[in-house]
Amino acid sequence: MAKVRVSSLAKEFGMTSKELLDQLAEMKIPAKSASSALEDAYVSMVKKKLAPVIEARSAEIEAKKIAEQQAAAAEEAAAKAEAEKERIAAEARREEERRLSLAAQAAEEAARAAAEEAARKEKERIAAEELEAKRRAVPASDSGSRFRSLLDQIAAQEAVLKEKKEEDAKKQAASASERPARKGRGQRGERGERSDRGDRGSATNEAPAHRRRSNAAPAVPGNVDFPSSDKGGKGKKRKGSAHVEEDRYARMAREAEEYSREKVLEEARAAVEEASRESTGRRKKRKEKREREAEQLKQEKKLEEAIAQGINPEDLDAVKVSEGVTVAELAEALDVSANDIIKRLFLLGTPLTMTQSMSNDLVELVADDMGRKVRIVTAEEENSFSFYDDPKDLKPRPPVVTVMGHVDHGKTSLLDAIRHTNVWSGEAGGITQHIGASEVMINGRKITFVDTPGHEAFTAMRARGAKITDVVVLVVAADDGVMPQTIEAINHSKAAGVPIIVAVNKCDKEEANPDKVRQMLTEYGIIPEEWGGQNMFVNVSAKKNIGIDELLETILLQADVLELKANPDTFASGNIIEAKLDRGRGPVATLLVTRGTLHVGDTIVAGQSYGSVRAMLDQHGEHKDEARPSDAVEILGLNSVPAAGDEFRVFEDARDARDLAEQRALKARIEEQNKVKHVTLETLFEEMSQNELKELNLVVKADTQGTIEALADSIGKMDQSEVRINIIHSAVGAISETDVSLAAASNAIIIGFGVRPQGKARDAAEKESVQIKTYSIIYKAIEDIDAARIGMLAPTEEEVQTGCAEVRDTFRVPKAGLIAGCMVTEGEISRDDKVRVVRDGVVIFDGEFGSMRRFKDDVKTVKNGYECGLGIEKFQDIKVGDIFEAYKIVEVARTE
Repeated sequence: MAKVRVSSLAKEFGMTSKELLDQLAEMKIPAKSASSALEDAYVSMVKKKLAPVIEARSAEIEAKKIAEQQAAAAEEAAAKAEAEKERIAAEARREEERRLSLAAQAAEEAARAAAEEAARKEKERIAAEELEAKRRAVPASDSGSRFRSLLDQIAAQEAVLKEKKEEDAKKQAASASERPARKGRGQRGERGERSDRGDRGSATNEAPAHRRRSNAAPAVPGNVDFPSSDKGGKGKKRKGSAHVEEDRYARMAREAEEYSREKVLEEARAAVEEASRESTGRRKKRKEKREREAEQLKQEKKLEEAIAQGINPEDLDAVKVSEGVTVAELAEALDVSANDIIKRLFLLGTPLTMTQSMSNDLVELVADDMGRKVRIVTAEEENSFSFYDDPKDLKPRPPVVTVMGHVDHGKTSLLDAIRHTNVWSGEAGGITQHIGASEVMINGRKITFVDTPGHEAFTAMRARGAKITDVVVLVVAADDGVMPQTIEAINHSKAAGVPIIVAVNKCDKEEANPDKVRQMLTEYGIIPEEWGGQNMFVNVSAKKNIGIDELLETILLQADVLELKANPDTFASGNIIEAKLDRGRGPVATLLVTRGTLHVGDTIVAGQSYGSVRAMLDQHGEHKDEARPSDAVEILGLNSVPAAGDEFRVFEDARDARDLAEQRALKARIEEQNKVKHVTLETLFEEMSQNELKELNLVVKADTQGTIEALADSIGKMDQSEVRINIIHSAVGAISETDVSLAAASNAIIIGFGVRPQGKARDAAEKESVQIKTYSIIYKAIEDIDAARIGMLAPTEEEVQTGCAEVRDTFRVPKAGLIAGCMVTEGEISRDDKVRVVRDGVVIFDGEFGSMRRFKDDVKTVKNGYECGLGIEKFQDIKVGDIFEAYKIVEVARTE
């Protein structure tokens, strides 16, 4: 039996080695150090004794973990509250800064407006003073002036206009600080003009008159004021009133102009602000519209790319990585430096080198920390394909129905009744041992049936059948009820999410009880519709053809409910149902098309196999040119036998297909090489223990890939604790000379299932003394392999009691010690037997005989009813009344 070290047991219990040693000392179990090994009996005693301690410690650890989680949650809540408080404070600070900034901006605007208003008033005041000075400088009209010609007046008016323009230019060039100086200059000019006017007197009256007329109408030559013929005061009075009227009108015009200018400016500002606001809103809307259009265009391109690649659009953005990806491979996939990933792994407390593999959780944590989206692809997904079809391209397709159930419940017989065939009679041993597919036309509608074996060895086949089907027909015998493979089929169907129709077979028998079957199935969640459930039940009899039509109608009804559709106008894809190696035709694969249309000449890839479809055959062996969705056909032309269950896909380019298949084969070889475990100091003891195991090497050849899978699965379920069963080679096809050479080199047995050895292979096996065992029924092969394993088991040792002797007296013999005078009361005692000294029903010594005599002669045996003298080695405490039990240890062959 296997032994367990104290250190390993302590680690399992969550204790230190010292604590466990103390417990062992209390239980009086011999253990000196942490490296001491304990027998299984002691391990069971320790586990039973320390169960309360372990439970208490587990509860303590769990309570501590819960407390830590609560503390972490409280700390996180406090951190969130503190962060929220800081955010509110920061928001308040920003609001205060915004308010102060707005106040400062408003104050600045008010100061600038006040400065502009002051400048405007100062300008108006200066203009008013200049106008008043000019008005005063104009003298009264000279009544005695002569009439001047029109040309002189026009020339004088032009001179005045020129002076006015020069003065305006000078005023505009002067700055605001020079305004007082301009005022002084205006006053000095006014005094000078007055003195000049006084000096000249009335000698020249034309210039003053000209200035007066120019002040009255400075800018319009046509408004010349011709003097009246009246030379008295009447004419002078009218002239002064005209100037007053002109000043008042000019002032009113200036005020109107200033009012209009302010109003226009305000309206202009409002219009500019409104236009700016409308322009900003329009620009924002146009920008949002452009962004929406760009996003819609991006989604359309993404959808087109996904359809072109035949994958789901959501998978385009995610980076695909394989399970067990190394640090260097992940860095290359994410296009980042490997040091960045190593740094994050170190912070996570899991330092790894560039060549070490990462777990799925680590990959997701690192990718999430880097803001990248990854999708971890399993080994099954890596060899599978994903497709995306536009709903408008989908068309109705026939249903795929898988028949499942326990062995000998009538699955194949039911299919024979539906197909009007007799496949059951040709099956070896009366049981189906391969998965197969066939098509049946019912009322103008096609149904594809998949038949699965019911033997327990074909678990993988049933699981594969449930995955590729639309409806499962669960066949249960009415006289047998629910059996182990029935339950297994239910579990496979539920795992695949496939609706189940129950066909209660053999209802024609007298002992049949369909209601009992229904009652038994309710325990596994299969409830009839008449009882308020969702599963349809049909009572049938395959032998007497009862209920077959009702079963087919039920299948079609379930298919109508499912609304099965597929895209037939694309490259074909589907699953390999079964594969075999035919001597004349080569690799032959039975496949089920689930999408697209397969044509003769198409290049396909299935797992590690590839090739062009040379021929396509239906269930009757007739050639077909194409296979549409839900069609099951046999194809020829692959370079090797694919694995059953592999997905296949049509490739447009043969080079791409070959490259993909070679990449998969290379990866499979690398994974196989990586399975070799190298010995380390930690695993040295375990390796040494395993090397003591006996090995049974097998070379397995079978007719189909599914049979090999079933055999390997059954062998893996056998007890290999003492005898290790190794399948060193497995392939589809006949037993060849190469297989015999391999078996001879590795001391293996050749197992052939459904195949026979070739002539040269048989001769080579006789020459090399290699055993070849051929079978046609799988359970016989499994039984023989298990018997060979049991035959290699080490025999067990058993104790056989040979006789008993009672001590009647004791004698002290020189050089021999204490001798017991005994009477043999049972059996026959031999000199080579072991002896057990029993006193008052308690064994006080276990050892061997030192001497055996009758009278003075040494003897080898003493029979029942005879007296003898017996001496026991290394034991002298013999007393009258002791019982000597003689026994032997014999080896007994193992039966299991």
